[in-house]
Amino acid sequence: MNAPPENEVCSICHGHFNAPCQSNCSHWFCGNCIMLVWRHGSTLRPCKCPLCRRPISLLVPSEETVRSRNDATVSEVLHDVETYNRVFGGQSSGLIQRMQDLPFLLRRLLREMMDPRRTLPLVIRARVYIALILSAIYIISPIDIIPEGVLGVIGLLDDLLIALICFLHVAALYRSVLYFRHGGS
Repeated sequence: MNAPPENEVCSICHGHFNAPCQSNCSHWFCGNCIMLVWRHGSTLRPCKCPLCRRPISLLVPSEETVRSRNDATVSEVLHDVETYNRVFGGQSSGLIQRMQDLPFLLRRLLREMMDPRRTLPLVIRARVYIALILSAIYIISPIDIIPEGVLGVIGLLDDLLIALICFLHVAALYRSVLYFRHGGS
C-alpha cells in the first residue's frame, strides 16, 4: 500500500499527515509542508529533504491523497506537487542521484507489480520483464566480457555491472511512469 507508516508524523509540522507525499529519498511529508519548504528556499532549484538533505526530484502523493482530489485543499496541494514534479521530476541530476533513488523506485515498482489492483502499463511491464530476463541470461551464461574462469573474482565485475545497468534502466522506466502520473502533461 502506498501510505505513510501509521505511527509516524510529518517531520516538518510534527502533526498527523495531511495529503501525504513520499519523496524520492523515501521520506513522507504533508504535501503542503514540503511545498512550504520548497517555497521558503529558491523556487528555481529542488528543495532538499529536511531529514537527509538529499535533493527531492520527485514527490509521489499517497493513494488516499489522490482519491481525495475533490477536496479543495487537497486539490490545491496536488496541483502544487504536479507543478513541482513537472519542473524537477523529469530527470535525475546524475548517476549518484540515480543510484540513491534506486531503492525507492525498485521497492515501489515491485509493490506495484505484485498488487493485482494496480495497473502498470503493459508496455512498461513488458520492458521491465525483458530487461530482467536478458540480464539474468547474461549473468547466468558462461559467455562473459570478463571471463570468471580466467580472472576469478574480478570476472564477476561485468555481471555486477550488467545487473546495475539493468536496475538503473528499470528504475528510469518506473520514474517516467511516476512522472507521467504525478506531474507530466
